[in-house]
Amino acid sequence: MISIGSAQIDAWIAAFIFPLARILGFVAAAPLWSMAVVPLRTRLILGLAITLAIAPALPPMPAVAPATPTGLWIMLQQMLVGIGMGFAARTVFAAFDVAGEFMGFQMGLGFATFYDPLRGAQTPVVAEFIDIIAFLLLLAMNGHLLYFATLAQSFVAIPVSATPLATASWLNLVQLGGHIYSAGLLLALPVVVALMITNLALAVLTRAAPQLNIFALGFPLTLLGGFFTLAISLHYMARPMQAIFEIALSAMLGFAVVR
Repeated sequence: MISIGSAQIDAWIAAFIFPLARILGFVAAAPLWSMAVVPLRTRLILGLAITLAIAPALPPMPAVAPATPTGLWIMLQQMLVGIGMGFAARTVFAAFDVAGEFMGFQMGLGFATFYDPLRGAQTPVVAEFIDIIAFLLLLAMNGHLLYFATLAQSFVAIPVSATPLATASWLNLVQLGGHIYSAGLLLALPVVVALMITNLALAVLTRAAPQLNIFALGFPLTLLGGFFTLAISLHYMARPMQAIFEIALSAMLGFAVVR
């Protein structure tokens, strides 16, 4: 006769509930799945499905009952780690917002905004366009699958335990912000430089021919020049965007420092 004790039941529950806490935290904060248009039920089902798929291949979980204070602490820490990993994956999209806002401001479209139902806020049109390009590129390169693969790898790099993470682990997210600003500026640099040259040319032209109406001539030229440079730059944006996504993947595993 096979007898199953309470310790065995606790081990089975721990092998599922601890990874589930990290995965649900990631799904709640990661791009694509954290959008307002994705129902909460869909996120929950996705988290359960991923946990059931990868739980048998994960390292052994701590021999701690989930209902004990130590078990609750582990669940809370795993949820924070998952949210941090999702936030790291989502933060890189701020680089595309920064690039779009730089481009739009230089082109004279800083005032052009519309309501984005995915974010629930007013978004500059150029920034939204760059975001759409980035999302399509992420899906084209199977980035969503890379996110899940990195999430599964995190259980080896960041084992589930009661040991708290060091402060340097969370400093990883702070340092990511500096990389994002510089990456956004580099993405917008071709358009910004081209429009800067255009403005300098218009300044010289106005100085040489003061009778020209610079306001009637300058806005169409900067707008056309910005769109033309952006159209040319789109062909070369795939590699820098891919590098930004790689930064996100490495930042997701940046919590591996323990006390």
